[in-house]
Formats: sequence, structure tokens, C-alpha cells
Amino acid sequence: MENSYRFYRNTDCDYFPCHKVENEEEFNCMFCYCPLYLMEECGGNHIENYGVKDCSNCLIPHRPNGYDYINKKLIERNNMKRNK
Repeated sequence: MENSYRFYRNTDCDYFPCHKVENEEEFNCMFCYCPLYLMEECGGNHIENYGVKDCSNCLIPHRPNGYDYINKKLIERNNMKRNK
């Protein structure tokens, strides 16, 4: 996968990869910090650790299709807020 507006890898980062993965070639750094962090129901694999959301086991933002997933969730959230 090549660098684009949906995907890039920053292999020069001191933390690359910041999660254990099987294939570093598919590791997406686009969302180093997940835009879904503040959503209670983000769909990711998170736990609560002393009252803080711990997303260290979640790979959604780092998968090749993470960009599409995150944008879809943000659009759904915005549509729900608009329809209230």
C-alpha cells in the first residue's frame, strides 16, 4: 500500500509500530491518535483502566481500511446529532 490521503506509514517514528501487528507493511499511521477516542461506542477493542479509556489493544485506526471505518463512524455520529 502506498502513501496517500487514506494511508501512510511513518517508519521513522520512534514508536513504529506502536501496536503489535502481523504485517508492518499494512500498518497505517494516518490516525496516530484516533478521532473516535471520545466516543463511548466507537466499535473498537478498548477497556477502561482506572476510569480512562485504554485503546492499546485496538488496531482499527491502523488497518488499511481504518480511514473508511473512522469516517463512516464520524458521519453516523454527526447525522445522529443533527437529527435530534
